[in-house]
Amino acid sequence: MQSIRTLLAASDLSAFARHAAERAAMVASEVGARLSIAHVVNGSGLNALRHLVDVGTGDVAARLLDEVRGEVRELVDDIGQRYGARVDMHLATGAVMSELSEYAEVIDADLLVLGARGSSVVREWLLGTTTERMLSKSSRAMLVVKQMPHENYQRVLVPVDFSPRSADALRFARSVAPKADLILLHAFEVPFEGKLRYAGVESDALAALRVTAKREAVEKMNALVDAAGLGDAGVRRIVLHGDAAATILAQEQEQDCDLIVIGKRGLGLLEELLLGSVTKHILAQSNGDVMVTDREFD
Repeated sequence: MQSIRTLLAASDLSAFARHAAERAAMVASEVGARLSIAHVVNGSGLNALRHLVDVGTGDVAARLLDEVRGEVRELVDDIGQRYGARVDMHLATGAVMSELSEYAEVIDADLLVLGARGSSVVREWLLGTTTERMLSKSSRAMLVVKQMPHENYQRVLVPVDFSPRSADALRFARSVAPKADLILLHAFEVPFEGKLRYAGVESDALAALRVTAKREAVEKMNALVDAAGLGDAGVRRIVLHGDAAATILAQEQEQDCDLIVIGKRGLGLLEELLLGSVTKHILAQSNGDVMVTDREFD
């Protein structure tokens, strides 16, 4: 069964939103999925415009909507032709967040694609409290596009914590980038390592604990690859001692990755870590695109 069937790219007609739409079209073309590009005209702003305009000047709001519709249609036609993707157009008026969420439900979007910059409303969604609510409540995967796409994803970094959702994140990464190299990364620290050091535990003893922790992590990594059904082709495994966020960003650069895929639910304290500071830090500091997913696949 095909994992990715429908993508939804949200566009505010900015340059960064176009990058997101182009990336979405590139993915859709590669995996044979349908793409819908949606633009939402802020309803409160449109109503305010109607109140400001004199009655004798005609329906400026209607003319504005016609102009926006033409711009969105031009974007849809250009991207569909350029990337050979099936592209639908959706234009709505209302609250941006709720309209996009509702339309994603209507088309049952497997992946919501957004630019990392844009209008103030979209930027607030990506970097502010609304994003955190969406990530914690929505089961839909979100791809934040930071770079102008030039080619299909080549190297995908997938941080894993060996939770049951890790295998799903790996399958989803493969479905979005079927020809890319997958680089699995696990960053570990010995439990209570700082306290043990403070308590006077010798460096040699701590080093021995790290060796044991790494050996166990490697075994879990191998089991995870088997559980995800990935095989060894195009799959690399990296287990490193260190802080999760710092290690992820360092490996993004060292391995020259163009996408990071994070499964947003983990185990215990790590679940809070992935939903909180690590994910936000990666979204803010990574150079490449970032996808956050909590989906299960058949």
